[in-house]
Amino acid sequence: NIPSTWKAMEALFDSGKARAIGVSNFSSKKLGDLLEVARIPPAVNQVELHPHWQQPKLHAFCKSKGVQLSGYCPLARNKVLKNSIVNLVAKKLGKTPAQVTLRWGLQMGHSVVPKSTNQARIQENFNLFDWSIPNDLFAKLSEIKQEKLVPGTGFVHETLGAYRTLEELWDGEL
Repeated sequence: NIPSTWKAMEALFDSGKARAIGVSNFSSKKLGDLLEVARIPPAVNQVELHPHWQQPKLHAFCKSKGVQLSGYCPLARNKVLKNSIVNLVAKKLGKTPAQVTLRWGLQMGHSVVPKSTNQARIQENFNLFDWSIPNDLFAKLSEIKQEKLVPGTGFVHETLGAYRTLEELWDGEL
C-alpha cells in the first residue's frame, strides 16, 4: 500500500532520521497518485534513465512537480557505450562515450548514479563539469532508438507480487 508506506516515510522525515524521502520506478501516474495524498512530496524519483531510455513524459512531469529525476543504470549496462551516435558525439568532443552519456543526463537536469569499482573509470566519471555538449550534438542524442533495458520482471508476479503484470507496474509508460 503506497499511501501508508509514504506516511511512514514522512514520519521518518519528521523525526529527522531522513533528510529527504523519495521513490523509485514510479511512473507519472503512480507519482501523480502519490502527490495527491502526500503531505511531503518526494524529493526524487530514481528510474532507469539514459540516452537509450530518455522518458520525456516522466521528465516533464517530474520537472513540473519539482521532483528530481535521478538515473540509475545511466550507462545502460554499457550498451549505450556502443551506440554509434554516442560514439560520434564522443569523438567530436574528445571525450569517452561514458562521459558523453553521463553529461547528457546532467544537461537534462537529472542526477546520475554510475557504478564502478575501477579507479580510472571513477575518475573519468568525475570529469564532467568543465565542458558541455553543444546543442547540435545534444540534439543528435535524441535520435537514439528508445529501448528499456530493465524491464521490471523481478517486480511482477501473478499471485504474490504487488504488481501482477508489467503493464500494471509501468502504467503503460513503456
